[in-house]
Amino acid sequence: MVRVSGGTGPAAGGSANGGGQGDGVDTAPAAETETSSDDDSLAELGYKPELKRTLGNFHTFAAGISYISILTGTFQLFYFGVNHGGPAYWWSWPMVFCGQLMVALCFCEMAARYPVAGSVYNWSKQLGGPHVGWLGGWMMMTATMVSLAAVALAYQVTLPQISSFFQFIGDGSGRTDQAANAVLLGAVLVVFTTLVNAFGVKLMAQINSAGVAIELIAALALIVLLAAHITRGPGAVTETYALGRGESLGYLGAFLTASLASAYVMYGFDTASSLGEESKDPGRNAPRAILRALFASFLIGGLILLFALLATPDLHDKRLAVDGLQYVVLSALGTTIGDIMLWCVVIAITVCALAVHTAGIRLAFAMARDTNLPAASLLARVSPRFQTPVAPAVIIGCIAVCILLVNVNQPQIFSVITSIAIIMIYVAYLMVTVPMLVRRLRGQWEPAAGKFSLGRFGLPVNILAVLWGTAMATNLAWPRAEVYNANGPQHWYLRWGAFLFVGIVAVGGFTYYWFVQRKRTCVLAGHAAETPEDPANPDGSEDPSAPATP
Repeated sequence: MVRVSGGTGPAAGGSANGGGQGDGVDTAPAAETETSSDDDSLAELGYKPELKRTLGNFHTFAAGISYISILTGTFQLFYFGVNHGGPAYWWSWPMVFCGQLMVALCFCEMAARYPVAGSVYNWSKQLGGPHVGWLGGWMMMTATMVSLAAVALAYQVTLPQISSFFQFIGDGSGRTDQAANAVLLGAVLVVFTTLVNAFGVKLMAQINSAGVAIELIAALALIVLLAAHITRGPGAVTETYALGRGESLGYLGAFLTASLASAYVMYGFDTASSLGEESKDPGRNAPRAILRALFASFLIGGLILLFALLATPDLHDKRLAVDGLQYVVLSALGTTIGDIMLWCVVIAITVCALAVHTAGIRLAFAMARDTNLPAASLLARVSPRFQTPVAPAVIIGCIAVCILLVNVNQPQIFSVITSIAIIMIYVAYLMVTVPMLVRRLRGQWEPAAGKFSLGRFGLPVNILAVLWGTAMATNLAWPRAEVYNANGPQHWYLRWGAFLFVGIVAVGGFTYYWFVQRKRTCVLAGHAAETPEDPANPDGSEDPSAPATP
């Protein structure tokens, strides 16, 4: 392949520092050589570089950790864990971390070898072929749009607790007041993330990095403040409230239900690699960013949850299972400090939504570049002014707002769809780890030379990643009334909503792909890498990135 700079990256002019996030010691020739290597890696997949490489180490780390979003997840789901598993639910946090670490380690090898936009889609395509790749990308993109709407709803959990001013619809006591207000606040947030993403990755990275810095500082401060208000010993995290008594699985069943609170938080670390075409030396930096984001989230989030349980004035207060961590912060730290912390949570929710939206845009761009989405040429078009795909930003934002509208009068149905979105992300991850395991067993997997590699630990780690992903996807989808039909009359279609929804999305989507989209799949002419044999690639009739047969 012949590398084509496409007028992007440091080699074509402009800074290689990504806003000062580089190491500050590279010379200009070294930066050009590094960018050339990055672009050569992209050309091997059949694409020419079009997105500007402006992101440094902290930017990619911030993208991963803001998607996980420690404060957003812990504040949004703490009540669920305590309500269903008691304080002992805390042990699900290290459990989920260990499982997700196996997945992340596999992703690190993939990020080192294939540092490309739409990471999960392209990885599953390279490992399992175009059909597996499309299904993985389809599941991930559907889940991402629902996740964006779900994160936006978190404004309602926090803003009205800071001030009643933010309860714009009713006073919050009406049957649909909170649901309708959540839609309004969420729509405002989605409009914001749409505009920021449309104006380019540099603006997004600056806002995201600033927000992550505030979130990390606030999280560390919260740990210290909660630790200073501890009222009981660590033995509290063994308290089960006798939950699960009389059930067939006993407390294990209650614990598995409560573990969803942790499973809903610790994912999305692959976002650090999804920005690979806009990062410097992504083959080396993306694996580091993935692991740093996951480890930081585990340590900081775990300490917040631990000290919150130890600092709660009364572990048996019903408000703990209703208002969750917001109640702990306000009651233990007082109104003034509590409100400051809640404002930091608002910032965390904002950058989390921004990261989710950003990841969805890169995924849509990657699939459209392969003509694997309707209106592919529009979705894959990179704005010459903002150096980012604008159409996916707007379309994903509009779909997220439409999904939000479901919540106006049917909050229970929305909670079902939100849970299912997380399942689809875990399934999409399996679309990477399962084909990767098959390749290892066939002796066909080779990590990138000189970059991240699991070495002899690759096979056992990969096996554990597949077992974990399968077990957690099953746990998430299990037809529990308390998850899928918590309120009102029981409906079988809600209880089995996970299997029904995921089945419809998977089967319906793949049917469309097989009969319509599959025959059109090829790299768009304007996005294909040049080759010595066909420098212009004028007709775009062949797909230079066709993966090797697994």
